Amino acid sequence: MALSNNVIGAINFAAMLLSIPIIGAGIWLAMEPDNSCVRILQWPVIILGILVLVVALAGFIGGFWRIPWLLIFYLIAMLILIILVASLVVFIYMVTVRGSGEVEPSRAYLEYKLDDFSGWLRRRVQSPYKWDPIRSCLSSTNMCAELNQSYRMAQDFFSAHITPLQSGCCKPPTKCGYTFVNPTYWISPIDNAADMDCLNWNNDQNQLCYNCNSCKAGLLANLKKEWRKADIILLITLVALICVYLIGCCAFRNAKTEDIFRKYKQGYT
Repeated sequence: MALSNNVIGAINFAAMLLSIPIIGAGIWLAMEPDNSCVRILQWPVIILGILVLVVALAGFIGGFWRIPWLLIFYLIAMLILIILVASLVVFIYMVTVRGSGEVEPSRAYLEYKLDDFSGWLRRRVQSPYKWDPIRSCLSSTNMCAELNQSYRMAQDFFSAHITPLQSGCCKPPTKCGYTFVNPTYWISPIDNAADMDCLNWNNDQNQLCYNCNSCKAGLLANLKKEWRKADIILLITLVALICVYLIGCCAFRNAKTEDIFRKYKQGYT
């Protein structure tokens, strides 16, 4: 019985370690400038990771100190958490399955359209009361100023692989036909009617294209890329958690069987 309890404790210690990549994924998302402005996914991920840590700690204590009710709590709670993590993995995949950039002639960077993304993501940025604080947050970063420091010549900029957020927010849409002065200053549009964003572009460094749908689309494209990376981490951790949980269930069942067998033998001695 002691050996089985020690095994259960060791397994739950492994589950505690598996909470680290979940919490780490949430912290990484929180540190990304775009996610820090939107604040959608990072806290659910961090909270799930902390819950996995707490439940695994309960199982660890229950295993080594032979507290049956704590082990039962661990088995039930960890199953619920595994279902929640699995649901989150599927949800992230579903809301990020749509949305990809469009290639423009003589441009290395891509252009992004808001309608290409899932309805759930679009609703996070479309309404003014949701977008206004996000826009203010984005404009306070130096992501556009960095372009002016890195690219002086038009051809260098056109050949650059800038981020979706920079493509959508720091410059006008290519179809408008603006003339390059520097990455965040453009003049003489050819076709202002090509897109509503052509009219929303402003050379004021505090405005640029932060009011454009292309900026919202670029933000969602950035989120998609980062959320997909976090989703891979969560998926790998989920598979490991399921394996650890199944091993823990087997060890718990064996411990109960040993306990019943021991009591049975004591009844005949």
